[in-house]
Amino acid sequence: MTASGSANGCPANEAVFDWVDRHARHRWENGLHRVVEPRGSAEDVLDLAGNDYLGFARHPAVTEAAAVAARRWGTGSTGSRLVTGTTELHTTLESELAALYGTEAALVFSSGYTANLALVTTLTGADSTIVSDSGNHASLIDGCRLSRALVRVVPHADPDAVRSALAESAPPRVVLSESVFSVDGDTADLDSLLTVCREHGAGLLVDDAHGLGVLGGGAGAFSAFALGAPHDALATVTLSKALGAQGGAVLGPRRVIDHIAQAARTFVFDTGLAPPAAAAALAGVRLLREAPRRAQRVQEVAHGLHEALAERGVPAGSPGAAVLGVPVGAPRTAVTWARSCLERGVRVGCFRPPSVPDGESRLRLTARADLDDDDVRRVARTLAETAPG
Repeated sequence: MTASGSANGCPANEAVFDWVDRHARHRWENGLHRVVEPRGSAEDVLDLAGNDYLGFARHPAVTEAAAVAARRWGTGSTGSRLVTGTTELHTTLESELAALYGTEAALVFSSGYTANLALVTTLTGADSTIVSDSGNHASLIDGCRLSRALVRVVPHADPDAVRSALAESAPPRVVLSESVFSVDGDTADLDSLLTVCREHGAGLLVDDAHGLGVLGGGAGAFSAFALGAPHDALATVTLSKALGAQGGAVLGPRRVIDHIAQAARTFVFDTGLAPPAAAAALAGVRLLREAPRRAQRVQEVAHGLHEALAERGVPAGSPGAAVLGVPVGAPRTAVTWARSCLERGVRVGCFRPPSVPDGESRLRLTARADLDDDDVRRVARTLAETAPG
């Protein structure tokens, strides 16, 4: 800092926090301002912006499980998982999640974000190298930053680039990727990534937030790619998407999960997942195991949306699971298009920088198992008729 300015680049005589006004103006001028808009409990809107892929968030079995848990255990977990924040619900959920996913063990966190931070920061350090896909989610990027490791960012979904990066680095090394990328919905080639990792003695860490409940008959990406229960790979999942609840989990070999429980700051120091959320997630896991047809249906809806949009001239990426991205370009154009869709009763996601690179704003559509063919046609018609000229 100099006599004429501050660390934030603002004049020395500028009042404290006046610099936030300059940032606000920049966001408004560039179509990047976000608005927190509450939704009602009973809207007459077709929602393709949320992540309730299987329609579990309002399923009677899920909501009743949460209500019963609230009456029995209370609304909060009362402490961190290692103090008072673990109930029988948490340990049962972990056991049944691991059984569904096909791994030795699972560890539940208060969110998928905190699960990702735990995964990356406890399995890497200052002496490690992380090879990270350029399309990875912000939670994985933040984990890389907190890890103090050397981070090599490689081109998106490119196993050969991963191989080159591993060959140029020293162990210990891990490769970091989403299974289904959250913006465009394309899938990573996990089979090839695991092969590359094994060639170089590296671990594979996979964010399967958008795969659980959709891929592998609902069991997730490890099942979809027939990876079994690998000794050298772990996955994170969120309980707030396909399972219709809240929270996150890390799944993998028991000895590694035990290490994460001892070392992860977001486990040791964070308040445990609320019992009603744990109960809701557990109900979602059981529903999924009883009715795997829902996982197939959500992929059918996603591909139906892709075909219907293509027929009307609306470009969209081919979905690997439930997510479709529609490229737009300019942030203001994306905002206007999304608003026009909502005025017609269809809610879609609107992704702008920093969620995506500059010039690559897009709409995001998420398929749901409870949408029918008329819903699909309505969505495609709405996007086509409101598309920017």
